[in-house]
Amino acid sequence: MSFRTTAAVDHVEDVSPGRGALPPRAWYASSDAASLSLNGRWRFRLSPTADAEDDSFAVPGHDTGDWAEVSVPGHWVLQGHGSPIYTNHLYPFPVDPPRVPTENPTGDHLRVFDLPRDWPADGDAVLRFDGVESCARVWLNGTDIGDFKGSRLPHEFAVGRLLKPSGNVLAVRVHQWSAGSYLEDQDQWWLPGIFRDVTLLHRPAGAAGDFFVHASYDHVTGEGTLRVDSDVAGRVTVPELDVDVATGETVTVPVEPWSAEVPRLYDGVLATGGERVPLRVGFRTVALRDGLIKVNGKAILFKGVNRHEWHPERGRALDLGTMREDVLLMKRHNVNAVRTSHYPPHPAFLDLCDELGLWVIDECDLETHGFVEQDWRDNPVDDDRWTPALLDRAARMVERDKNHPSVVVWSLGNEAGTGRGLTAMAEWIRGRDTSRLVHYEGDVTCRDTDVYSRMYAFHDEVERIGRGLDGGPHKRRELPFVLCEYAHAMGNGPGGLADYQKLFESYDRLQGGFVWEWIDHGIAHPELGFAYGGDFGEELHDGNFVCDGLLFPDRRPSPGLLEYKKVIEPVRIEGDRTGGTVRVTNRHDFADLSALAFEWSYQVDGETVESGPLPVPALAPGESAEVKLPEPPVEAAGGAETRWTVRALLAAGTAWAPWGHEVAWGQVPVAARSVPSVAAAARPVLAERLITLGPASFDARTGALRAVGGVQVTGLRLDVWRAPTDNDDGAPWQSDVRFGPLWRKFGLHRMRHRLDAVEPGDDALTVRTRVAPAAWEVGLDTVYRWTSDGSRLRLTVSVTPEGDWAVPLPRLGIRFGLAQADSVTWHGGGPGEAYPDTRSASRLGRWTSTVDDLQTPYVRPQENGARADVRWARLGGLRVDGDPEFSFTARRWTTEQLDAATHLSDLTPGDTVWVNLDHRQHGIGSQSCGPGPLPRYFLRPEPTEFSFVFSQAD
Repeated sequence: MSFRTTAAVDHVEDVSPGRGALPPRAWYASSDAASLSLNGRWRFRLSPTADAEDDSFAVPGHDTGDWAEVSVPGHWVLQGHGSPIYTNHLYPFPVDPPRVPTENPTGDHLRVFDLPRDWPADGDAVLRFDGVESCARVWLNGTDIGDFKGSRLPHEFAVGRLLKPSGNVLAVRVHQWSAGSYLEDQDQWWLPGIFRDVTLLHRPAGAAGDFFVHASYDHVTGEGTLRVDSDVAGRVTVPELDVDVATGETVTVPVEPWSAEVPRLYDGVLATGGERVPLRVGFRTVALRDGLIKVNGKAILFKGVNRHEWHPERGRALDLGTMREDVLLMKRHNVNAVRTSHYPPHPAFLDLCDELGLWVIDECDLETHGFVEQDWRDNPVDDDRWTPALLDRAARMVERDKNHPSVVVWSLGNEAGTGRGLTAMAEWIRGRDTSRLVHYEGDVTCRDTDVYSRMYAFHDEVERIGRGLDGGPHKRRELPFVLCEYAHAMGNGPGGLADYQKLFESYDRLQGGFVWEWIDHGIAHPELGFAYGGDFGEELHDGNFVCDGLLFPDRRPSPGLLEYKKVIEPVRIEGDRTGGTVRVTNRHDFADLSALAFEWSYQVDGETVESGPLPVPALAPGESAEVKLPEPPVEAAGGAETRWTVRALLAAGTAWAPWGHEVAWGQVPVAARSVPSVAAAARPVLAERLITLGPASFDARTGALRAVGGVQVTGLRLDVWRAPTDNDDGAPWQSDVRFGPLWRKFGLHRMRHRLDAVEPGDDALTVRTRVAPAAWEVGLDTVYRWTSDGSRLRLTVSVTPEGDWAVPLPRLGIRFGLAQADSVTWHGGGPGEAYPDTRSASRLGRWTSTVDDLQTPYVRPQENGARADVRWARLGGLRVDGDPEFSFTARRWTTEQLDAATHLSDLTPGDTVWVNLDHRQHGIGSQSCGPGPLPRYFLRPEPTEFSFVFSQAD
């Protein structure tokens, strides 16, 4: 009798980073050394456990005829083999470090390849893996060459001696779970596989193994200092600067500096005896000075996003086109910074940040968040056995990315508690690279960091920090403050962005923040549209918490991204109705306004009647100017509402946007609108079971509106319910009040309407009701007063709260149904949705949309689509004017149906379009992980009156 041992898989539970890999080095593409991509279709076999199969598959000639195929880069669970798992922080396996379950899905990958005919016969070769989750063992032509962990980090192996001209067999065994998984508990899908590039690189004799480009900038002298250290002697040339020096030699020359706003790069070459390596040199100096993060002598303000790598079909296997699309979208929406949450990105992404201009906080592939469930007991970052793995991860990040000018801060990781391992990482990084700062949010004493960093601090606390009243250790009080995560962009929201930005711009110590996060991690699904946690039968999951981005999974910008673009725009355009001028302020840190052209337009009742160029000086950063507007181009009729709109546009095309791209805008009111007036000239007339009043008919028994002229109206009544947003529902771990659950507790989703009286009068029809939830004594005394001048119908709604209301209302307005309404035209805020604390991007004008296009397709359906500050709207044959301005939504399903849906596929359009005309709505906030709406955005129950005027549309 014999027993199988587990020696063959000991590497899976070994806390070391692995064996056999070469020391980490810079990532680059050689100008003349050969390379061979091994991406493509690989043979694949999935086993349920780590030791279910022997190693014979790695031997050349092994029969793989019955194996499947997968694409590399890729994740096998997104290619029909097993299922993805989403958890925010809980480990999806028992916590017993470094042990992992026997049930450990293991994918054997095999690729047979030939060397190109022109592959050099001399020199060596390196096999490079840019990313494998979570543990891999590698064989080439039957020889075991090593194993490694560190999923989002590169690993290279020297393989020249093993290569053959043809029939090379590369075998890779990938385990989903390993000791490394304990270090990779990031808020994301668990997706095993070879998900980044696999490349064979020829290394000629005398080629550079590693090099370090040191390129600093003296903002006083305007000179840059360049030194390139290399492990092989060579020469460095930068033709544009007439630089030709030996490696290791320092040269100082006049240069234009690199910044995220002006990403000036100089092309150079590192030439050694074996190859020529292209360089892109950006001169910039990062320093902690006067308690601030300064680049090239100036304090910078991060207007950033946290970016996970994501594609709805390929997961974290991103192609270059998708990465470029991300950077272009960021630049076009005024984003200037990226935190690479929570791991180093594909290295090509940093090339794009260098080229197009983004500040980068490069974060290590480290998170142990699940240990919070046991009060951080046995946390690997405070266990010396794991320190070599932590140092390996830090080194692989720093060495790979050290030559990118866009990287200005190294981050040790995320939500890993505190401990000796983190201190060791910080000390190693500082010893290797003195040109950047070190960040780690979990270091509350700032012992190991250069930046005081927090997540989701509320507005009032951020202001105290800005004023220096936050207390804490002396060192921390002298450091700059950054919100590494804020404004949780989950579902409808985030709210409160403008309030945060006002604080950032008011206090020097506050150097901005990074919205969580860039993109929803929805997985394309044939029935559901986009799937989220729980849709794959996970044992543990965190639902749609994985969909919390400024982009929808297909990379369409959400209303949250449009709001953020407006809030962080680098040019401020302000004015009022009195001066005939606009005040233009340059909010850039480095760039003047010479790249922008300004134009004015003049609107009458929302329609542009004329436009033209507006001369604006090329203001330096921080400067402002009062700019004279022309005389109004037309004399508007009495009662018309008029305003100026001033836009800042790109004067010429750039690498990231075409000529005419809008960077910023502002509006200046001139004349206010006339509030609609309806004389009460018509009398209610009772005829059979109907009451007629001007153009309208009502049910004589209930007082319900039936029609306005030829337009049928269904179910008009007071409405206070909205399908709760993710931010309404909040996060279950939060101690602050979460209004979504309270609204349900108090029955606001099931209000009852009691009819008290129908009172036809001499000049009005009055309907008295009480609107209240079952089981509670609170209610809303609601009076509908209808009047008419014969052609128009005015509704005045008076609402008086009764009882002790313990919660604000979700919304307050009326709802009704229309049989026909395919399109909507309105004068008010648009073109997209807006709520009380998400309305900065809502531009006053005249807009048209289909009813279907009014909907915002949040992955989990919820309240959406409201247009704010509406003066009037036309839909379904009706025109509705508001007194005061109102908010409207229109959709082909009821709020109750929207509330019950879990995916967009649950929403089936009906024959009725349901319209909400809201006097007010409650704010949005970002309580799905951050703060709720500020109190000034609460919709508190109080005596309220508002009116609408209905007429048949022209």
